[in-house]
Amino acid sequence: MGRAFEVRKVAMAKTQAAKSKVYSKYGKEIYVAAKNGGPDPDTNVALKRLMEKAKKDQVPAHVVEKAIEKAKGAGGEDYTPARYEGYGPGNCMVIVDCLTDNNNRTITDVRNCFTKTNSKIGAPGAVMHMFDHQAIFSFKGDDDEPVLEALMMADADVTDVEVEDGMVTVFAPHTEFYKVKTALSEAFDGIEFETEEITFVPQTTTKVSGDDVAMFEKFMTMLNDCDDVQDIYHNAEVDE
Repeated sequence: MGRAFEVRKVAMAKTQAAKSKVYSKYGKEIYVAAKNGGPDPDTNVALKRLMEKAKKDQVPAHVVEKAIEKAKGAGGEDYTPARYEGYGPGNCMVIVDCLTDNNNRTITDVRNCFTKTNSKIGAPGAVMHMFDHQAIFSFKGDDDEPVLEALMMADADVTDVEVEDGMVTVFAPHTEFYKVKTALSEAFDGIEFETEEITFVPQTTTKVSGDDVAMFEKFMTMLNDCDDVQDIYHNAEVDE
C-alpha cells in the first residue's frame, strides 16, 4: 500500500474532520434555535430552516434529534452569538460569525487568525455596511420571466433575479426567505433548489493575488479550524 495509502488515509481523516465540524456546527445552531424559539419546527421557522438545511447537507438525523432533545432539558450549554469584522489578506473584507460559551476564548482564537496572517480585526460595524443580508435561491432554468411573474403574484419582495449558465438565482431580503421559497415551490412543481440560504452578499469585491493568495487560504483554514466559528463571509475574488 505504501505512500498512496498514507495519502488516502490523510485525505479520509481530513474528510472525517470536516464532517465532524459540519455536524458540530449544525448541532450548536439547532440547539440555540430550539432553545430560543421552542423545539417544534412547525412553530419555530428558524429551527425549521436549519433542519431543512441540515438534511440537505446530509447531517445524520440523530445529530439533529440530539440537539433538539438537549434544548428541551433544563440548563445545558449557554451559547451566544458573536460577530467579528475586519480586513483579511489583500485588504479584503471579512465577517466571522461564531457561537460561543466562552467569549474570551473565542475572541482570542479569532484574533489569532487575523494576527498570524497579517490581517486586521476591526470594530463592530467596520465592514458590515458593505454587505447585504440576503436570502438566495438557485435552481435550474434559463428564463427569468415566469420566475419574476410567480414572485410578483405572491407579492414577494425581491432584490434581483439572474440567469447564467442554465441556472436561475433569486436574491431577496433575508426576511422574505419563506415567502420566496413558498412562492417558487408552488409555482414550479418539483423544483429542486441547488442553493437556499440566508447569507451576507458583498456589495463590491476585492481582488486577492500574488503572495496574498496563499496567506488568504491560510487565513480561511485557520478560521475554519476554530471550534466556535460557524460562518465566514468575505468579498475576496481570489486569483486561481
